[in-house]
Amino acid sequence: MIEQAKQPVSPEARQRVLDLRRSHSLHQVARETGIPVGTVKTICSRSGIFRDNQKHRALFTLPPIVESESRQLAVPTIPPQEEVTGDKEIDAVLWLQQVVATGQADLIAKAMEALKKIKTPMATLEKRYRDFVMAKNPGSLFAALSTFGFGDLRGQAERAVNRKASAQEAIARFGSEEACFTDTPAEGFIIATLKDIVFCGDSGFPQLTPDVKTGFQQASDFLPHTLSDCLHELRYWSDLYRLRHAIDSDCGDSLYEEWVRRDFIFHLMTTIRPRDKEEALSVMRFMLSDEDGSDHRDRTEADAIFLNLLR
Repeated sequence: MIEQAKQPVSPEARQRVLDLRRSHSLHQVARETGIPVGTVKTICSRSGIFRDNQKHRALFTLPPIVESESRQLAVPTIPPQEEVTGDKEIDAVLWLQQVVATGQADLIAKAMEALKKIKTPMATLEKRYRDFVMAKNPGSLFAALSTFGFGDLRGQAERAVNRKASAQEAIARFGSEEACFTDTPAEGFIIATLKDIVFCGDSGFPQLTPDVKTGFQQASDFLPHTLSDCLHELRYWSDLYRLRHAIDSDCGDSLYEEWVRRDFIFHLMTTIRPRDKEEALSVMRFMLSDEDGSDHRDRTEADAIFLNLLR
């Protein structure tokens, strides 16, 4: 008996398979189209659009680290001791805070040893310092809040060391402090993409409008193909801000274009299907963690993203 030849799949049917695969499992696509699941797998694999987009990855990647002694940040000296409040113990802690803020491990170690010489409980010193600040700034809630964590030198030291490491990384990647704040290729891309699109509403804040979505979708060369691509880009934006903030803590917020780009990426994560359990798990961990200082569970897309991972 002669085996019947397989019917070729039309271009229209192939495109429908690819469109459905963006939001359906392989078996769901097979049921919807009547095409065998093996053929569906082949069509998707050969298309390449469900592999990581290497053009996207290259654009949303920080410059490589280049070590150079001439690019190292200047080593700070020990700050001079000053009389700030007139209370010797409080002034000593304020000075130790300045020492800790240098981020220098050897100076921090000395500060921690000096801290042992202060016998008054930190809670008592913090209250005394708060009373001093409030007397100088009566009725100012911000002034009162600025005194919380006054004696947490270990926490301050950890943050200072991390910031110093990020500052050194920034210089090693970009070459200079000035270059750190020059628009990156990724920033240039999103600025150019949105230059003719109105994306700020009456409130003045950026919004993910249909025109914004269309604009980014049309720039298909730099569109995430996978959930891993999405995580890669989100981490790029977080790392860029972290490095810049380490150089200048007053550098301000990110570009409005970046805000809507992030919103767009989270929007994509509600529909791009995970390729396997490992990818779904990595997205789940990202959403449940605060690795970039944000609680992603509060995002409006969070429930839809979780449902996308579980269905």
